[in-house]
Amino acid sequence: MKAERIARLLVIVLAIGLPALVVLARSAPGPIEIHGVMANEGGWTPGELTAKVGEPINLRLTSDDVVHGFAIGQSPWPSVEVMPGKWTTTTLVFDRPGKYTFYCTRWCGPNHWRMRGTIEVTGSDTVTVTETTPLFISLKRDLDAPHPSDVVPSEKPSAARGDALGVKSDLAADAYRTQSPAQVWRTLRERATTQALSDQQVWDLVAAAWRSNTTPARLAEGRQLYAANCAACHGETGRGDGVMATSLQKAAPSDMPGMLGHDTVKPIDFTNSQNLLGASSAILEGKIIRGGMGTGMPYWGPILTAPQIWALIDYLWMFQFDP
Repeated sequence: MKAERIARLLVIVLAIGLPALVVLARSAPGPIEIHGVMANEGGWTPGELTAKVGEPINLRLTSDDVVHGFAIGQSPWPSVEVMPGKWTTTTLVFDRPGKYTFYCTRWCGPNHWRMRGTIEVTGSDTVTVTETTPLFISLKRDLDAPHPSDVVPSEKPSAARGDALGVKSDLAADAYRTQSPAQVWRTLRERATTQALSDQQVWDLVAAAWRSNTTPARLAEGRQLYAANCAACHGETGRGDGVMATSLQKAAPSDMPGMLGHDTVKPIDFTNSQNLLGASSAILEGKIIRGGMGTGMPYWGPILTAPQIWALIDYLWMFQFDP
């Protein structure tokens, strides 16, 4: 009798338990398969995902054409390579809600930067994040207004020469970010302490002021960010001659000068003094965050953190100033 009861109980457990296990297995979230192709052919598929704070999201990634890279913007997760015909797995866990951008890290074509998708994360914050307003917004800078410099140095300004002059600039603490180098040059040029200096020497003072507002570590980080995200278009030396530059050169319509729409133009030459010395760091911040509308310049706001953007700006000035 006892053995018979045990057998009946076992049958009941199996009858109830097996279907329950099947239901649980079917409802358990499995890995999400993502296929990557060049942006002109569709980019990431699917391009929109959802997740919950604190819950892992498992991804299986593959490429249907060339090698791509997969990364999450403004996050500490390292990028992973996505190889043609092979699967790469990664697991993500988000600690705060929001919309995150995933993107390709390998320059796969002229529209590489369009290979982006989003992950909408819902739930409660597990960490406290302080949001800051970008400087270009708080200063109400017009990013689309022309800003050529009407004064340029005769040679590349040197921070070392500027320091050797022994002249205190006494600039406002925020001048480096809110004013252009040309504006700062005019301010210093008018001071009594610089009347005995040449115009070039005053430019050396400007270079010294810009150098004093950064560190070797930030410049090194900026160099890495530039190489990974900017050099393909702007070139390793900043001259606008990167490997993708040729495919981006398209002139504005002759009947609508200045109206570029969604066309692309030649990348700016950061070594051209007139191009850069009339811009402030705040304007560069806005250009990086928002992108150059109608020029093909990508928007990096959802990709780079604020400290990364400012490290990149510090490095961009090194195309004009010898540190």
